[in-house]
Amino acid sequence: MVRRLGGDGSRRPRRGRARPVGPPDAKPYQVEWVYRVKYGYQEEFWRIFQKYQIATLDRARELGYVKSYTVVRPGWHLSEDSRWDYRIVVTFTSRASVGHEGEVLRALFPDKATRQREENRRWELVLNHWDLPIREIDPHANPE
Repeated sequence: MVRRLGGDGSRRPRRGRARPVGPPDAKPYQVEWVYRVKYGYQEEFWRIFQKYQIATLDRARELGYVKSYTVVRPGWHLSEDSRWDYRIVVTFTSRASVGHEGEVLRALFPDKATRQREENRRWELVLNHWDLPIREIDPHANPE
């Protein structure tokens, strides 16, 4: 396996130009990640999430796998049964580009033991999580 080094000689992958993944006419593919975190642990969860998931999304965007992403938090308190703490809407450049998250994560964070330990901790803080493929619709179009 050949690993390109960053311009500073680090083991971090070299920053390249974004390239589209999939056929040129591929449609973007959106997924919403939703997390409900144990009370009192949102900041710890978020620090770990930023370190791994946000860095991975940023790099995937640079590589052309992700078109964009948005992170939101609720502005009001919710009842426990409907409570969520973080929603991340990821727009992948195509359905085919979804499967590259693991390889990007491993390239950015080659220390597997540390990565697994910290990610396990992040999941210990999660009460509920789901990934939901979503799609935008034209509100003026006929129902599909």
